Amino acid sequence: MPRYLIHARYTAEGARGVISEGGSSRRDTIHQLAEGLGGRLESFYFAFGEDDVVTIIEFPDHVSAAAVSMTVSASGLVSTRITVLLTPEEIDQAAQKSVSYRAPGQ
Repeated sequence: MPRYLIHARYTAEGARGVISEGGSSRRDTIHQLAEGLGGRLESFYFAFGEDDVVTIIEFPDHVSAAAVSMTVSASGLVSTRITVLLTPEEIDQAAQKSVSYRAPGQ
């Protein structure tokens, strides 16, 4: 199942919600979200700096990940960036693919 690295940043109102409900409540909500789509929450961490939350979630497909991104963004309380994660074995497979490419100006 594909894994996704999700970076999240709360708005001021979103941060107030975390303060009100607590961090474990947010983790539990994301756990339920992932399971509801047939996925699995692998890790969930609050962070200092540019991101407020960093999480790794398995979803059955890119469509499910996109649905989560759109739904969370539509709340107006959280902005996200999603990175598709690849295993070393998937990179091995990619390295075996023949790709025809011409660099700019060559």
